[in-house]
Amino acid sequence: MQLAQKIIIADDHPLFRAALKQAVSQAVSGVEMIETDSLTSLQETVETHDDADLVLLDLHMPGTSGFTGLAYLRGQNPSMPVVVVSGSEEPQVMLRAIEYGASGFIPKSAPLETISEAIQAVLEGEVWLPQEIADGDASVTSEDAEFAEKLGSLTPQQFRVLMMLTEGLLNKQIAYELNVSEATIKAHVTAILRKLGVHSRTQAVIEASRMGVEPPKTEMG
Repeated sequence: MQLAQKIIIADDHPLFRAALKQAVSQAVSGVEMIETDSLTSLQETVETHDDADLVLLDLHMPGTSGFTGLAYLRGQNPSMPVVVVSGSEEPQVMLRAIEYGASGFIPKSAPLETISEAIQAVLEGEVWLPQEIADGDASVTSEDAEFAEKLGSLTPQQFRVLMMLTEGLLNKQIAYELNVSEATIKAHVTAILRKLGVHSRTQAVIEASRMGVEPPKTEMG
């Protein structure tokens, strides 16, 4: 007897999560769906459900910046397919997502039938992009690809610390947010710099910002 497929839906907008659930139900019968609304809860969910068949990932979810969340997920769970679902619908954004390891990119403006079709295609092992985008050229440099690989080597806590550094938080503030000592944060920062191959916090932030994506103009990101 075939086990039910398991799909993680990671988006901070309840209305869009509901729409994705509907699309998933149309695409896959008897599917188990797990919802998360931030990168922290997604990290915990992926650890608990490391047998998930697919992650549907919002590019602009709290706790991540641009393609950093995608690169991190792919580094930590290379065998788990990730499909980016986003309101950022520029062709270069879609193509870069594929270069960073996504198995597909679904625009949030796509009708439910298209979303269902895309999910089905990826579950069958295909890479899915809107037809008009599929033949374009991507723009990820070898340096960006290398940095994405290094991001994937960070632990969940190190990734959280790096994202807080990109927001301009000081060690003391990060320690407060994560409920740990300032010495622990200093140790995390040292490890982050070593793994990313940079010499300062500023360099780490600059490198991470190169993976940024302009948020869409609409409310749904």
